[in-house]
Amino acid sequence: MIWNIQGRNLDLTRHAQIMGILNVTPDSFSDGGYFAAHDTALAHARKMIAEGASIIDVGGESTRPGALTVDADEEIRRTIPVIKSLRAQWDGLISIDTMKASVAKAALDAGADIVNDVSGLTADPEMTAVCAASSCGIVIMHMRGTPVDMQKKPSYTDVVTEIIEYFQNRLDILKSQGISPTRLCFDPGIGFGKTLEHNLALLSHLDKLAPSGFPLLLGVSRKSLIAKLTRADLPSDRDAATFAFTAIARTKGIMLHRVHDVKGNLAALRVAEGVMGG
Repeated sequence: MIWNIQGRNLDLTRHAQIMGILNVTPDSFSDGGYFAAHDTALAHARKMIAEGASIIDVGGESTRPGALTVDADEEIRRTIPVIKSLRAQWDGLISIDTMKASVAKAALDAGADIVNDVSGLTADPEMTAVCAASSCGIVIMHMRGTPVDMQKKPSYTDVVTEIIEYFQNRLDILKSQGISPTRLCFDPGIGFGKTLEHNLALLSHLDKLAPSGFPLLLGVSRKSLIAKLTRADLPSDRDAATFAFTAIARTKGIMLHRVHDVKGNLAALRVAEGVMGG
């Protein structure tokens, strides 16, 4: 499996890859405020790279349940200097985590390679055009509602079938709008407009969710479903369970993992791959 990003092929045929989370926000659920300062953000990015991250995902707006939106100018102020500095120091893959076309364009102009949009390119009517004008990689995530209201009684008839159908629909639409399918990656949006039962149903069917031949990105790191399963109330106490999810997902063929703790999750992946290869 290959993901084409800015004319570069990310090989996902043998070893799973890590997308390291870099939240330059004051209010993200796990690490809000920790990396808001420019130098601290860059230091954390370098740490994740040294630990084995293939992608650094820079986000300037929290999408935790109940989070309020941030205006584009503020999001740009938070993210673009970090992306520019990181680009000057590293030739690896940089992702911008945003729902706003103006932020995505500014990030791509600053050297980002991937647009990671939790709305699946639906929140901003200009986002598809921005992505189509670039050769960037694109992450299409599923979210029911918005961060403000997504956890207010989410309901599905069959969550697995509905996500499968959503992904196929988005694929068909984006192809018709001139975006090469080889640039697409899909994310089921664990915790985004889903109950614990919905999340577990998706996690037990990961190998079926993405359209055939397309990569799936899993983002379960430190999320609240872990607290519901393990009583680990603090996000910082949820890494061990995240490692377990990461290893299980790898046995289901999931080759991309968006995480906070790069070192531990990469170890979980390599152990799973060792057992699978044995």
